[in-house]
Amino acid sequence: MLKIDLRGKRAFIAGIGDDNGFGWAIAKALAEAGAEILIGTWAPIVKIFKMSWDAGKFDESRMLSNGQMMQYAKLYPMDAVFDKMDDVPQEVRQNKRYAELSNYTISDVVKQVEADFGQIDILVHSLANAPEVTKDLLDTSRQGYLAAMSSSAYSFISLLSHFGRIMNAGGSVLSLTYIASERVVPGYGGGMSSAKAALESDTRTLAWEAGRKWNLRVNTISAGPLRSRAAKAIGMIDDMIAYSKANAPLSKDLEAEEVANAATFLLSPLASAITGTVLYVDNGMHAMGLAVDSSALQKNPTYSEVSCKS
Repeated sequence: MLKIDLRGKRAFIAGIGDDNGFGWAIAKALAEAGAEILIGTWAPIVKIFKMSWDAGKFDESRMLSNGQMMQYAKLYPMDAVFDKMDDVPQEVRQNKRYAELSNYTISDVVKQVEADFGQIDILVHSLANAPEVTKDLLDTSRQGYLAAMSSSAYSFISLLSHFGRIMNAGGSVLSLTYIASERVVPGYGGGMSSAKAALESDTRTLAWEAGRKWNLRVNTISAGPLRSRAAKAIGMIDDMIAYSKANAPLSKDLEAEEVANAATFLLSPLASAITGTVLYVDNGMHAMGLAVDSSALQKNPTYSEVSCKS
C-alpha cells in the first residue's frame, strides 16, 4: 500500500484564519503525513486566531489520528495584497488592526521564513477575497474588480515568485480554484470568477516557469462549495451546496478533508510527474452539462432522480 510520507518536509500554508476552511484541512492532512507546518494568517485577524488557538477553541479540530494535536512551528502575520512595506498605504499602516504589526508583506514574510527555517518544500495558497463579491459583474467597479484580482490571483504569482528561491528542488505548490472560472455561477460576482480563471491560467504558465527555474511543481484544485466562514460572504453558499448535491454524480456534501487528501497527494512525491493541472474535487459536478433538478425536465422521466437510481 502506498503511503504519503512527508516527514522532513516543511510546508507554508497561506490563508488560514480559523479551523473551518480548506486551508486548515490541508494543513492538518499535511501534518498527518509528517510535514512541519508554517502558517500565514491575514494580519488583522492574527490576534483572534492566536487567542482561539491558545483558548483551546480549535482543540477538537486539531486532533490527529495518532491522538496528538496538530502543531505549527510558527505563525506569520501576512497581507498578500502587498509585496513590500513601501506598497502599504498610510491609512492601512495606521489602522488599529495593523498598528501593532510590521513586516507583513509577502517579501517580508519570505525573508522571515528564510531567517527562521532556511528553506521550505511545500507552498499552499488558500487566499481569496472580493470586496464586491455580491455584485453582478456588470455592476462591479474597477476598484472592486482589481481588488479581487490582486488578492485572489496575483497573490499566488507573488507568493511563488518570492518563495521560489527558498524552496527545495522537487518541491510542490498548490492553489484553490472554483468551477466559476469556466462556468457561469450567477451570484459569484465582484470579479471572483475572473480571478479564478486567471488563477487557473497562471497555474499552467507558472508550472512551466517555476519548473524550469526551480524544479517545482505547480497545480490547483477546483473544489466544490464548502460551508466555510469565508464562503458565507458570498451570501448564497447554502444554495450552491444544495444545487451541487442535487446535480452532481455523487449526491453528497463535499467534506474539506476530501479536498485536503487530494491536496496532500499533489503536494507529495507520489505526484512527482503532475504539474500544470487543474484537479477537480467536487463530487463530479464539473462533468455535468445539465441540471437534472430543473423544473424544465420534470415531465421527462429520463432525467428524474428515480430513473437515475433505478
